[in-house]
Amino acid sequence: MKTDFLNEAMKIKEEIISWRRKLHTMPEIGLNLPNTVDFIKKALDEMGIKYEVIAGGSCIVCLLGKGERCFMLRSDIDGLPIAEETGLEFASENGCMHACGHDMHAATLLGAAKILKEHENELKGVVKLLFQAGEETFSGAKAAIGCGVMENPKVDAAFAMHVFSAVPYGRIIYGSNPMAGVYGFKIKLTGRGGHGSEPEKCIDPINTGVHIHLALQEIVSRESSPLNPVAITIGKFEAGHAANIIPEYAELQGTMRFFDKNTADYIIKRINEVVKSVAETYRTKAEIEVLSYVPSVKCSPEFIDEALNSIHEILPDISAVPEFNIMGSEDFAFISDIVPAVYFGMGAAVDGRDDLPRQHNPKAKFNDECLSMCSAIYANVAVNWLANH
Repeated sequence: MKTDFLNEAMKIKEEIISWRRKLHTMPEIGLNLPNTVDFIKKALDEMGIKYEVIAGGSCIVCLLGKGERCFMLRSDIDGLPIAEETGLEFASENGCMHACGHDMHAATLLGAAKILKEHENELKGVVKLLFQAGEETFSGAKAAIGCGVMENPKVDAAFAMHVFSAVPYGRIIYGSNPMAGVYGFKIKLTGRGGHGSEPEKCIDPINTGVHIHLALQEIVSRESSPLNPVAITIGKFEAGHAANIIPEYAELQGTMRFFDKNTADYIIKRINEVVKSVAETYRTKAEIEVLSYVPSVKCSPEFIDEALNSIHEILPDISAVPEFNIMGSEDFAFISDIVPAVYFGMGAAVDGRDDLPRQHNPKAKFNDECLSMCSAIYANVAVNWLANH
């Protein structure tokens, strides 16, 4: 099956852009995306593509083609609880924002769906499309897998891409470990509240929290090899309501990013030991709650080469560089833990500057001129994989 998917994608370029811009106006978060799901369902209905809604109504699965082999194309579709400040004419006004580009991903997969539907009878197997919610909360992939998305038919390999607002437009980035694993945690500290003028009669959980914060950074600097990158960040520290009151409680929330599982297991053990010992030193009760534990994304080296060949087949001059190895995390990792997978990045910078707002920024913008390219890539990678296997 040889066809010019890029040309076909360019013919529907404006439609793909319109999908993206409409989705951008209506971001929803977590596993509760009723408007987003309804929009995607309507678009699929217009294409004549049958689908199933799973994971409590948050994810959509479609099957195209017939055969023994099954290849998955996945796009995440949820937004972030960020108030948009881009000034775009299609900016969101509901207090949330597609600041990570998942509206781009959803539109890309819709474009690929439309292209593949036109060639459904020529497919050498099944293409399974997954529109996945809950990536930002690391809950969506697990929910979909729990609903059997990797079975019936059994998925043999999977492919996904992520747009990047600060990577030059049209550049492909790739790597064997493109995104890190994440361990998210919450530390609740209980002390003894009282008047700020009498600290000796209180147990100050803020003081304990400060020492815990500093001690956790020492794990990275003194106990972790620089050959195994690790980052620990405390992004939330809440305590107290008045300047002259020592509070009863304090809470820290943090994230640890990693690539090597053995390193992660050791540091998780040390986080628990350090929190307990520091809390005991300052007479404070400490409880740790695990918020998330996601492995790193792993890409099959053979599949990377195969996917790059598929991309260069339709975009021979596109730049593809092996520089995708970042500390951001992605719950596509749960899929790449099950089947051979590839996860590429696509540059979507709106101009040539190198100081553009990055993902998760209220001013982040994405170049929707790359959407048709992405749709063509999705389609060609899927078709070629089925033909080659």
